[in-house]
Amino acid sequence: MSALISDRIDDPQVTGAWELPEEFRLLRETVRRFMDSEVRPLEQQLPHDAAGLPREQLIALQDKARRLGLWALQTPEQFGGAGLSVLGQVVVAEEAAKCRMGAFFPALGAFGGNPPNVMFKATPEQFAKYAQPIIDGTATKAYTAISEASGGSDPARAITLKAVREGDHYVLNGTKMWTSHAENADWGVVYARTGEGRHGISCFIVEKDTPGLSFRRIGVMASFAPYELYFDDAVIPAENLIGAEGKGFALASDFLIHGRILYPAGPIGIAQSALEMACSWAKDRDVFGGKLADKQGIQWMLVDSEVELRAARLLMYQAAWNADLGKDVKVDASIAKLYGTEAAFRVVDRCIQIHGALGLADELPLERWFRDLRVKRLGEGATEVQRVVVARKLLD
Repeated sequence: MSALISDRIDDPQVTGAWELPEEFRLLRETVRRFMDSEVRPLEQQLPHDAAGLPREQLIALQDKARRLGLWALQTPEQFGGAGLSVLGQVVVAEEAAKCRMGAFFPALGAFGGNPPNVMFKATPEQFAKYAQPIIDGTATKAYTAISEASGGSDPARAITLKAVREGDHYVLNGTKMWTSHAENADWGVVYARTGEGRHGISCFIVEKDTPGLSFRRIGVMASFAPYELYFDDAVIPAENLIGAEGKGFALASDFLIHGRILYPAGPIGIAQSALEMACSWAKDRDVFGGKLADKQGIQWMLVDSEVELRAARLLMYQAAWNADLGKDVKVDASIAKLYGTEAAFRVVDRCIQIHGALGLADELPLERWFRDLRVKRLGEGATEVQRVVVARKLLD
């Protein structure tokens, strides 16, 4: 039996299953070099809680990323993007998050070019007018507005923003909550109710200067704030309906599931950076006649963090791999999102504890990461929602 096991371990096809394919390792190294040479030097010039680069610097940084092929990575090749697989996307996202602003501005926004995924189901005319300029880099990113105050974790039931057809247009009334990038985007994708239940939700393209649309910044504990959107008799042309009326939730479902696979990549990347900082600090810090790293309590905190990050990364890779194979990944995605964001938060919390009071100071990125990762436990469906998804599968 031992000989058979040894033979399989030596088989490159078997051992390779535990490693990223070479193309993704090379991609990871390219992103890592870009972060070291281009992103972090710029970030050092910004305030601790900065939320993005000045526009001129951002454009210059994005130009450098485009020359390396690090642009529109999630956009299929048929639409002019890089068409990166889901596994490739999580590899890039993890590396791009390894900076102070990485939770909400991975690589400081350098790797842009991706319109909201639902736009890939839009008409050619809609795509050319709204999505193509984002892919070309001539327009800013757009927002997606699904959540509402009445229950953001179950949008299919909680959407109350009403859209009423009147001739050649719809009239929208109601509000949206927790919408990222809303005020700075040229347009957005908004989900509204046109009927009852899951089959009564429709998806609309809404331009920023639409009469009757206004924005309010929502202050939160994170360094990056979302917005509330108010629709007061806002008139939307019927030609801005994406897909058929009542099919909005069906359009969004697959993209929401894949988004949950990608979502933990950022927190995992941040937590990995925090762990490396904690290891370095523990080896240098003198306490009670020795190094902090000599204390078993500290060693176990570091080990627990390493174990959790390895597990989180493998769960994410598995979900991405299965998605690329075309499998049903609803449960895989929920497990990856649940474990990845929770584990990353615990790791950063431990790393702050290891640093002591310095971990709370804005001299280090740890306290900002802690606030940002607390938000990540709620985004893309709270931890409890992911548990509900997995529980339903287990008890089905």
